Amino acid sequence: MLVRIGLLTEGGAPCASGDTGAWWRRLVHGLGGHDFDLYALDGPPPATPLPPHVRPVAPTGEGARPAGPAERAPRRTHGRRDRRRFAEGFHALATGLAAEDDTAADAFADGLGALADLARDTGGLPAALRSDDAVRLLEDACRAPGARRAVADACLSDHLALARHLERALRPLSLDWYDETALGAADLCHATAGGPVALPGLLAKRFFGTPLLVTEYGVGLRAHYLAADDPGRSTALRTLLAALHGRLAGETCRQADLLTPGNAHARRWQEKCGAGRDRIRTVHPGMPATRFAEVGEDEESGEPGTLVWIGRVEPAKDLVSLLHAFADLRARQPDTRLRIVSVPAAGDGDGRRDGHCAYRAQCAALAAQLFPDEAAGAHAVGENPVSFEELGGPEAPTLEDVYASAAVVVLSSTVEGFPASLVEAMFCARATVSTDVGAVVEIIGGTGLVVPPRNPRALADACLALLRDPGRRYRLGAAARARALELFTVDQNLAAFRGIYLELLSRAPVRHRAGSDVPFAHPAETRIPGGWAPSAVPAGTGAPDA
Repeated sequence: MLVRIGLLTEGGAPCASGDTGAWWRRLVHGLGGHDFDLYALDGPPPATPLPPHVRPVAPTGEGARPAGPAERAPRRTHGRRDRRRFAEGFHALATGLAAEDDTAADAFADGLGALADLARDTGGLPAALRSDDAVRLLEDACRAPGARRAVADACLSDHLALARHLERALRPLSLDWYDETALGAADLCHATAGGPVALPGLLAKRFFGTPLLVTEYGVGLRAHYLAADDPGRSTALRTLLAALHGRLAGETCRQADLLTPGNAHARRWQEKCGAGRDRIRTVHPGMPATRFAEVGEDEESGEPGTLVWIGRVEPAKDLVSLLHAFADLRARQPDTRLRIVSVPAAGDGDGRRDGHCAYRAQCAALAAQLFPDEAAGAHAVGENPVSFEELGGPEAPTLEDVYASAAVVVLSSTVEGFPASLVEAMFCARATVSTDVGAVVEIIGGTGLVVPPRNPRALADACLALLRDPGRRYRLGAAARARALELFTVDQNLAAFRGIYLELLSRAPVRHRAGSDVPFAHPAETRIPGGWAPSAVPAGTGAPDA
């Protein structure tokens, strides 16, 4: 049964890499019975091959990424009536950002809707959102009665910075996707994140009544809050930016027909943003399990005494606590070793990669200080019990090789969403020790040990308990593999979304289009040859008994 899906993604590097990019690629490959129109919000879709039933749609119009001088389209000019409409809509939106009373969310939603209607009528709003009028309206809203106390001291530079962020966040308003040949032709919009990514879906619902499905495997609002503590920004600007992302997330949660968080942790965020529980359904992300089948079915429990940590080397992973925990562990169990395997991320910019390298160098220096190279004799070469490796290198060529060497897999993070490395370790039937962050407890479900974050002694005690009890390691690993195969496979994820698509379509109003065969567009009785009305019953046969 063919359904046309408008798939909304971030575009650019996040579209081509990362957990969300890997997930939607598996989704479109697995649901070949539907047509997908891929709308990449922030830049063109990835150049890598896509299945024939997936059609990339590049952003064009005034809201697209600025082109070169020779390609830039002339700006549209707005008349007096349009400027008045913009001022009214933007004033409501700015009031919703600056105020903190119960009506602020409604004011933001009204302003966003008014700007959407104006953008559709005039062709776009980038120039208006960058204008002096927009900055003046932001200033008035911050100084109006009822505004948050923290934004009253916002200065001109804060208003200019907020206007730039608003123009970028509201760029979907100015894209030319909202007609009967683009999102207007979709049977369903599926956003791969909330906030600005879901904004085209909100507009399609407003203009065409298109059902909106929002999937969040990493809560964008939470990520913004974690990254918002920038000392280069004033308190007023941080407050306004938090309000902007919070209002967008809230409007998405209120308007979406269905939200599918990847775990209970994300679900709680969506409920806090205003989503009703009857419109939330947890769908765990599907991960490929077949590549780990050989390791998982092997009854060997890894190399004795070997702990493995695998992931992106960054401060949130708290490798410092892990190294101190290993020092405590090694004092009680001298024959142990720790492999720290870093996974490079292709989507990271140069600045972020430099930060990762600096943190790795800091951790390597700490390891050298805690564990001087040990040698078996006076003429032997010493080795450090902690090794820093990179996935794809000679020591760690593949994920399967890394997990196969582990007696215990360790996760020491202070911040996590849905840690993929934990699920991979479960596919490989490895016992795990994890910190209680994010969705860890939901993933583990009693098949591993969980300790408080930032507690090296508890981490060391849990690892030591498993290293000294091979039978317990085996039982926990087998239970972990069974749980992962039941809940976290690609097939489970595809089956869930296959049913969700048809369910949402069955509840949506029918929109007749020429030449389309929309599921549930016609009642089943219309398929009966000869009709089904009483007048169509042959004479003398009588009507069937009830």
